[in-house]
Parts: sequence; structure tokens; C-alpha cells
Amino acid sequence: MSKDNKILVEVRNLKKYFPVTGGLFFNKTKEVKAVDGVSFDIYQKETLGLVGETGCGKTTVGRTMLHLYEPTAGDILFDGVDLNSLGERELRHTRRRMQMIFQDPYASLNPRMTVGSIVGAPLDVHTKQNRKTKQARVQELLDIVGLNPDFVNRYPHEFSGGQRQRIGIARALALNPEFVVCDEPISSLDVSIQAQVVNLLEELQKRLGLTYLFIAHDLSMVRHISDRMAVMYLGKVVELADRDEIFLNSLHPYTQALMSAVPVPDPDLAEKKDRIILDGDIPNPSNPPVGCNFNTRCPVAKEICFTDEPEYREEKENHWVACHFPQKLQS
Repeated sequence: MSKDNKILVEVRNLKKYFPVTGGLFFNKTKEVKAVDGVSFDIYQKETLGLVGETGCGKTTVGRTMLHLYEPTAGDILFDGVDLNSLGERELRHTRRRMQMIFQDPYASLNPRMTVGSIVGAPLDVHTKQNRKTKQARVQELLDIVGLNPDFVNRYPHEFSGGQRQRIGIARALALNPEFVVCDEPISSLDVSIQAQVVNLLEELQKRLGLTYLFIAHDLSMVRHISDRMAVMYLGKVVELADRDEIFLNSLHPYTQALMSAVPVPDPDLAEKKDRIILDGDIPNPSNPPVGCNFNTRCPVAKEICFTDEPEYREEKENHWVACHFPQKLQS
């Protein structure tokens, strides 16, 4: 992003631990460190892609940033305001500027509510618009996301998965937010529909000046839509840089393994591509390894990796990495 761009969201040492209870009296026995010291900035009108294995804490980061989960520790600043310092009333007012598009369009829409009621719900909560004004706004929102405005009286079961996700996007846009967390908005859709939804998100960003945190598994799609990418592993961000820098010049062994798994459409190039296979499974987040979280699977781990946690630092301009031995792959 240009240096002239303003930082809209700042996340500093964010932690979210979930208690694990057990025993006769259900006392807390340990904690699941879903997010364990995450830091990054998101610039105005940019898209930051957040990728990593299932269970690494991506969704928890997004939900904690919006205070859908109360953070265990750390700071979240939105437009210079620390959300942790806000009372319930001030936080509710600020939430108008921050919205979320949920992963599952089948579970995130109430089957007993009409589309008009679903999209208009934020207007009921945060505004005092009369019925006629609200109805006009709902129809405008449906038109913006490519749905027939006359669908306001239909129910979610009458729509396809892609149409339902468009309804979820319309609901997220109802209050004219500045920042939207897209929590794997295409993962449950057919491939042909995924491109349509991503193109819609890009069009809305240009039209409305939106800022996105785009959480996804599909690395190719994240590269397409993102300006920068952050890679998470076991509750921590291990690398953050420009999207092309991440794909072509990644420095962390885990990022390099992820990038090697991206399919190549050219068969000749695919044969020449070296695939990095990691041994073992991701450790239990309630009992992470001592030192570097990745040391149990890292092909270049040395003694210090099993004793000292690596510093998350700017290895080169605008390229952050948390590794004792960052290095480019030999081509």
C-alpha cells in the first residue's frame, strides 16, 4: 500500500484464550491459546488476506477484532480509538463502522425471517428509520449485491448458496461500514460461484471505499483479491508481506510449504515445481511447543528453535517474519 494510506485498524499483541474445564466441579484445567500474540495493521481501502491451516486461529482473530469475542489481552485500535477502552454504548455505536460476512450462508441467515427482515435488521437496531425509508434502503442493498429487489418477502430456503451469501453481504453493508471482516465467505460455495462473489466484493470495495480482512483457505483466491497477506500458524502470525512477495520470496519455512501446495495450471511447470511436504500434524493449541511453535514440523529447526520464541520483526522493508533462520528457497 502507498505510504499515504491511513492505517484504519491496528492490532497489537492480541490474545484470545478459551478455558478448558473438567473435573467434578468443572474447574478450569487449562487454556486453548487460539490467538497468541498477533500484531498487524490494515490500511484504509486495502484488503489484508489472512491464511493458514484449519484451527490456526484465523476466524478467532476476526471475531475478536470486532469484539464478538472479548480479547484476553492486547489492543485493537479502530481509526485511532482503542476498542478495549469503550463502554457498551460507545462500542455499539462504533460497531456500525465494522461488520462481518460469515462463512456459512446456510447457518448465518435465520430461516424464519424474510430477506427484507434479515437485511433490514441492522437498520432496526442502529437507526430509527420509518418503514418506508427502511424498505427502500433494503431494496437498494439487494440491487447493489445483484439480487432482485422484489425478493424482500422471500425466505432463505428459496435461494441458492451464492444468493444467500449475497444476502449476507447486503446485511453487512446496511449501515455503510468502513471495515468488513470476510470470514471465508466463499469456502462453502461452488467454484463457479466463488469467482462471482469475489468479483462482487472487489466491485463493492471500489464503489464504497471498503477495507477488508479476507480470511480464506484458497491461496490463489487470496492472492487475487489481497494487497498484502498474513500467514498464521498455531495462533501466531509467522509472516506478513505484499501478496506477490509472499508467493515469490517467502522467508518462513511454513509459508514456503503453503506456497508449494498452490496448484499450477501449466502441467510442464507443475512437474518442475518442488513440493514441500511437512511431517506430523499441527500441535495442540492448549499445549503448544516450547520455543518456536513450528519447531515440531520445521525442516530447518535448530537447537535455539526449541528453547527461544523467535522475534516477529521486519526482516526487510514491509516484510515481517517470525523465524530464527529466515531464508529464501533455492531455485
